Amino acid sequence: MNTNQKPKQRFFDSMRTIRSFFSFYRPHLGLFILDMFCAFLVALIDVLFPYFTRRILYDYIPNEAIQSLIRIVILFGLGLVLRTICQWIVTYFGHFMGVKIEADMRNSIFSHMQTLSFSFFDHNRTGQLMSRITNDLFDITELAHHGPEDLFISFVTLIGAFIVLFQIQWTLALILLISVPIILLFIINRRKHMMRASKTVKQKTASINTEIETSLSGVRTAKAFCSEPYEIEKFRTCSEEYVKGKKSYYHVMAGFMSGTEFMLTLMSLLVISCGSALIMYKRMDLATLITFNMYVASIQTPIRKLTNFTEMFTQGMAGFLRYLEIMQVKPDIVDAPDAVHIENVKGDIVFDDVTFSYESDSPTVLSHINLNIPSGHMLAIVGPSGSGKTTLCQLIPRFYEIDGGRILLDGQDIRKIHLRDLRSSIGIVQQDVFLFAGTVLDNIRYGRMDATPEEVVAAAKLAEIHDDIMTWPEGYNTEVGERGVMLSGGQKQRISSARVFLCNPKVLILDEATSALDTTTERKIQSAFAKLYQGRTTLVIAHRLSTIKNADEIVVIDEKGIHERGTHDELIQQNGIYAQLLASSEE
Repeated sequence: MNTNQKPKQRFFDSMRTIRSFFSFYRPHLGLFILDMFCAFLVALIDVLFPYFTRRILYDYIPNEAIQSLIRIVILFGLGLVLRTICQWIVTYFGHFMGVKIEADMRNSIFSHMQTLSFSFFDHNRTGQLMSRITNDLFDITELAHHGPEDLFISFVTLIGAFIVLFQIQWTLALILLISVPIILLFIINRRKHMMRASKTVKQKTASINTEIETSLSGVRTAKAFCSEPYEIEKFRTCSEEYVKGKKSYYHVMAGFMSGTEFMLTLMSLLVISCGSALIMYKRMDLATLITFNMYVASIQTPIRKLTNFTEMFTQGMAGFLRYLEIMQVKPDIVDAPDAVHIENVKGDIVFDDVTFSYESDSPTVLSHINLNIPSGHMLAIVGPSGSGKTTLCQLIPRFYEIDGGRILLDGQDIRKIHLRDLRSSIGIVQQDVFLFAGTVLDNIRYGRMDATPEEVVAAAKLAEIHDDIMTWPEGYNTEVGERGVMLSGGQKQRISSARVFLCNPKVLILDEATSALDTTTERKIQSAFAKLYQGRTTLVIAHRLSTIKNADEIVVIDEKGIHERGTHDELIQQNGIYAQLLASSEE
């Protein structure tokens, strides 16, 4: 029973995949119908051409019917003009439809990725994801256009040709009809092997994209350590794997294409030999054999289309299957059915017996954390590397879901608050500031997309970056470079602060925001941060303990949880871990 169930399940899975693919035609139904109608006219004219040729050979030439010959030539000439127009429509609008479907899929997968949780991006490399959005969908354009069209034209041509052939000479038509399914079965069987090989090529392409993304992002590090030869060799190895994958695919394709051509040539030989025998036995004449030869070409064309369709389907569907793999990933964190909107956030935060681990089978990062951070208070979090300081702060905006306990914002469980409302009320400034390639204005405005230029300038002044910006040749229109490479660390940090000023959150998280800066720059940043703190609930993860002496409460955490808590003076008196860390930092 299981052996029967497996092929049956595969069949239903294939049908679901094809249905999913065809759902993208719905917004472009008008173009699709136009494409199919023109394709039908092209196929109809191709089928009728040998039929009219036979009429000329049988009726008009023997009877010297010049006028009838002229009429049919003019009629068919008009038909060829119509065919040319239809072929232009099929080529132009068909490809345009394919590009629009590809764009729809690309927009869809990018939008879906925006909904996925941090954990998804923790486990998937950027280059691999880029390949899903770009390379995997390149073949979709050809498949979306030529796939339905080639299938439709092929079946219309085959059915039309055999209807005519059976009327002319049923014996030879039957011989041809038997040979066609044999060729089609060969095509279908080889398609499975091509699909596997094509999917391997897609995976190898994704690996190359990953290496490109990683190597180019780290090119400065590679140069600093003189590791260019290592990067080149690593990329060459990846390229060789891609070549092997392509070689395997071409090996399968070569057998497929040559086998198909052999069968098509055999079909012509079959018609000539069987047709000649029928002529010898006075069951067919030479004009009929000529007509059959013309129809053999008409039959071979759709079979070749089906052959090309198989390669196109293989590559396009391999990309589409990889596309579906991403689309079927569900976000770990979504709005609860009973989620509520929040307004006028005060910023009271409570950690109630919170436990968290990144994976179900991985060690616990935070265990039974209890914290109460009143509105407007500043909480500083210190501890050794890997103790869970950043993780603790990332749980507040629900970047990850907790395993146990509750986190409350203004008395409301954050799992019952709409994500957009929750995250828009929280501002985050990190140590590793990410700036998008673009202008200073664009990067500050990222804090609130509808902000006016005047509001951007006001935020920049609060972040104490306005004066710097005005010294640059293009001012706020200055390009910051890839990831802000044209700016110093302090400038990037202050632009990041300006973003936060612009979105004006009630909760502020500073994740070791100044640890990578020199002392002079840090003092300037701290001046901007002092303004940020005012009227906001603030969580500061501190590397330099001298910056958090004025915090309302300081907690020291390690792998076991909260180890110490209190004000700066209280923790100094305890002479515990905090006092030791402070002493070490001042040495």
